[in-house]
Amino acid sequence: MDFTKRFKVEPHAGFRMASLDPDATPGIRDKAVARTMLDRDIKRLYDLQYDLYAENRRSLLIVLQAMDAGGKDGTIRSLSLGLNPQGCHVTSFKAPSTAESEHDFLWRIHQAVPSRGDIAIFNRSHYEDVLVVRVHNLVPRGVWQQRYEQINRFEQHLAANGTTILKFFLHISREEQKRRLIERLEDPRKRWKYSQHDLEERPFWNDYMKAYEAALRHCSTGPAPPACRSRPTSILTPTGSPP
Repeated sequence: MDFTKRFKVEPHAGFRMASLDPDATPGIRDKAVARTMLDRDIKRLYDLQYDLYAENRRSLLIVLQAMDAGGKDGTIRSLSLGLNPQGCHVTSFKAPSTAESEHDFLWRIHQAVPSRGDIAIFNRSHYEDVLVVRVHNLVPRGVWQQRYEQINRFEQHLAANGTTILKFFLHISREEQKRRLIERLEDPRKRWKYSQHDLEERPFWNDYMKAYEAALRHCSTGPAPPACRSRPTSILTPTGSPP
């Protein structure tokens, strides 16, 4: 199954969030199928990372965006099963620090891009500056509107210098998010992940969906087209919670 073609948001394709079923798992019948695919892809990933590191000419950047409880951490755990940690680093982008706020919004992002031969995984990313910033009016509309083109140029610059960029939006429904948040509260092992902030953001769900739709439309470019995956499953591209 060619997941790249199935889920890629094509440039100028009139992408609509409403056209997606966040509970769909096309081609994945059950957890056994997902596990088989994951095991196969982990072996392939290990070999590819070895070649990337040995060649030392290119790099790989994986960008993960999702609503709270959308599966970013699970995706990273699944990817890590097939990666040598010496050649891979994960960066989680939270609210900017004071020092970061004194620079342009891409400054802190550029600090974390992968070196040649390495893989970098972003847990949230520069897209927060056209998502949460837009939803909560943290900067004027005229400022965040310019950022789509600034992001495109930034990613084009990285691509021109040998970085392959894979961008994934892990799409879940509002009901699925509620179920996962309740699970965090009820499971002592996951309770540490629960945050009051998650509940405070839920009333803005529709605003976030509009913001994600706009980001996927504006930033689906030739060098770095994003993939939008409904209800992420435990397979390599992308990964998360199995059906």
